[in-house]
Amino acid sequence: MQTSPEEESNDTKKRGWVDKSLAFVETLGNKLPDPLTLFFLLSLGVVILSAIASSLNISVIHPGNGKTISAVSLLAPDGIRKIFTLAVKNFTDFPPLGTVLVAMLGVGVAEATGFLSALLRELVLIAPSKLICPAVVFAGVMANIAADAGYVVLVPLGAIIFLAFRRHPLAGLAAAFAGVAGGYSANLLISPLDPLLAGLTQSAAQLININYQVNATANYYFMAVSTFLVTFIGWFVTEKIVEPRLGTYQGEVNLQMQALTPAERKGLRWSGYSLLAFLAFVLAMVLPAQGILRDPEKFTIIPSPFIDGIVFIIALGFFIPGVIYGKVAKTIENDQDVAKALGDAMASMGYYIALAFVAAQFIAYFAWSHLGIIVAVNGANFLKATGMTGPLLLVMFILVSVLIDVFVGSASAKWAIMAPVFVPMFMLLGYSPELTQAAYRIGDSTTNIVTPLMPYFPVVVAFGQKYDKNLGIGTLISLMLPYSIAFLVGWSILFIIWFFLGLPLGPGVGMRI
Repeated sequence: MQTSPEEESNDTKKRGWVDKSLAFVETLGNKLPDPLTLFFLLSLGVVILSAIASSLNISVIHPGNGKTISAVSLLAPDGIRKIFTLAVKNFTDFPPLGTVLVAMLGVGVAEATGFLSALLRELVLIAPSKLICPAVVFAGVMANIAADAGYVVLVPLGAIIFLAFRRHPLAGLAAAFAGVAGGYSANLLISPLDPLLAGLTQSAAQLININYQVNATANYYFMAVSTFLVTFIGWFVTEKIVEPRLGTYQGEVNLQMQALTPAERKGLRWSGYSLLAFLAFVLAMVLPAQGILRDPEKFTIIPSPFIDGIVFIIALGFFIPGVIYGKVAKTIENDQDVAKALGDAMASMGYYIALAFVAAQFIAYFAWSHLGIIVAVNGANFLKATGMTGPLLLVMFILVSVLIDVFVGSASAKWAIMAPVFVPMFMLLGYSPELTQAAYRIGDSTTNIVTPLMPYFPVVVAFGQKYDKNLGIGTLISLMLPYSIAFLVGWSILFIIWFFLGLPLGPGVGMRI
């Protein structure tokens, strides 16, 4: 269908307005210092702010346990001692650090031996290019079944896939990041997040009804449909907003698109065999009713050692076929070549390791100061004081979740604070705890991709700098902001429609009690 000149003019004006707005965000954000310096300054700011808040005796009542939470000064003697004595522990306990480094060991070998290059070239030759973008977003949404592994495996892989199709790698990185983080709550399967949130929701619901039970499948229907919504929105935003803004990639494209040689095809074939054998080995420890990698007491899969060890499993899933490919295709000769590939993989993460050290201190300081909890509880109290009811209250609740997500990155940590306030409040208004949980998950997911306080945000900055050495926080936020807004609006509309139609949120779960 052809577009009229008038429609094209209106579309250009709309894109112009969007481009100018995002360019302003990017310019403003990039005036900030280097991410490493920024996290240092933020850490310093938290220390100072904690002292001010403590001197003003700022405190809140924790809605979950009724205890008084007061601001803690990090300039007090105890705070100063913690800053010095726990710096190393903050770094080694930083959640993304081990996940990123272990995953990159496997990915690094697969890349160095040429396995990833050959696999992607084969993909380019057989896959329809028009479906690559929705496939990347959909894979990102589904990746939360593997907990946080999607951030360190799929996000950089999205960039590589787009580059292989002669598309801008940062658009692929953004699409994958949007799926992994922006669609964190959606999935066609039950993810580790579902039972975690359900447990907190149940505890909060039992403040009103001691016998109330919340299952891990409480939001399954809604989140399964949301998977396709997030995929479609992510696809649209990537191709209509993000990629046009980026333009043509001017960097080096290392992937050569010529047909694979016989040696490369043989290497891919044997690496595929090795991967299937490895997957069969893992499944043999997961599928039996009392499998070794199931929970040793309840024999569940979620949670289980399988889920806890998923990052190592993924690393081996790249490492094993990578090595087999290298030996068969003769791109490596001996164990020294493998060792060098492992070392090179870690060398490429040097900037991220330095960034992780500073980011870990900032997140620890923020937790010690109690400033995040104070902001979260005050936000909850504000919404409760508005006296609103009905769909407007639910939408406002989503927006409060968005605001709190800027200050508290962990989905479970926020819900532990918010659930005891909002679940009973909505129950007294006749709404089910599962409905409140679904609304919370929308607000929590859609903000992940634009807040630097999200632990994996520095990881994505580091990945992006491989393709644009000048990429800063402002550039990444301007790339991800259209996704965040579109996800929030689209997901909220779906939620309101779901509410008015009175559809079940999950098996046997309604909107009202």
